[in-house]
Amino acid sequence: MVFLDLQELFKQEGENTVLYPLHFTMQEGERVAIAGETGSGKSTLLKLIAGLVQPTGGNVYFEGMRVLGPDEQLLPGHPRIAYLSQHYELRNNYKVHELLSMTNQLDYRSAQQIFEVCRIAHLMMRRSDELSGGEKQRIALAKQLTSYPKLLLLDEPFSNLDRVHKALIRSVIDDICDKLKVTCILVSHDATDLLSWADRILIMQDGQLVQQGTPKQLYHHPVNEYVAALMGEYNLINTKTHEVFVQMLGEGVRGKRALIRPEQLAISVSKPFTPHWVEGVVQKVLFFGAYYAIEVLVDGFILEVNTHSFLFNPGDIVFVYVASSNAA
Repeated sequence: MVFLDLQELFKQEGENTVLYPLHFTMQEGERVAIAGETGSGKSTLLKLIAGLVQPTGGNVYFEGMRVLGPDEQLLPGHPRIAYLSQHYELRNNYKVHELLSMTNQLDYRSAQQIFEVCRIAHLMMRRSDELSGGEKQRIALAKQLTSYPKLLLLDEPFSNLDRVHKALIRSVIDDICDKLKVTCILVSHDATDLLSWADRILIMQDGQLVQQGTPKQLYHHPVNEYVAALMGEYNLINTKTHEVFVQMLGEGVRGKRALIRPEQLAISVSKPFTPHWVEGVVQKVLFFGAYYAIEVLVDGFILEVNTHSFLFNPGDIVFVYVASSNAA
């Protein structure tokens, strides 16, 4: 049986189509991420799945049963689907253990496991107004999990978090999937947050599903520049106007726009052994900790190359070629 099945689901608000007809299925345990720019329909899609928004047409089936919308039942939502909004709120003037007891449907042992997974066991006697933003988020997440969901929908869980707290919430989500065996769908406007987490990524644009696939498929073979930009830094080369790149990238790109990631290129101050390369002049050298981003002017076009070597300075004549170990 299919765990989650969306059948021609769409949403209209007045004359505006928020979500165009979408068909999508997923299996239990699969990690699915939804990415796209602001206003692409990501949050609406999550709320439709959760039964919090009434679809204009189509249906959501969860474990073979249709999910009812808010117009069809007194209390909106599905008892086994939990949704955590990016605008979560906790009641003021309550201690953490009091907030959690309001929704807890689990025995003591199971509840403690959730509190440990969410890294909040040490916060039980703290009041809600004494918590940091990251702590509040993890408590709101634990509240959703104490309702014993089988599917957890997370809307922008990484937004407004610094690097340390982003890493912590990512670890919490991993444990929710692995230790608690809860299936997750995660939404982010930044697909680079999802590359190492998701089994499959759906890319939304203006209410439409424009591409889906594994992180590796989307990273190396995006269907358009919009998807390419969401996945990370890239060079887009028009080989019709910059034919010097044809030999380096292969005859298959002649007259086309070719996409290549900065880390798929190599750079040298001397002519490489490979027969195909382009010559250019370094314009900028940017330090990003683990690597340097080198901007090279080649044939009137700026090409970005990532390298671990600090050997280059603006004005240097360099040679750029495809790194064989990184060619996609």
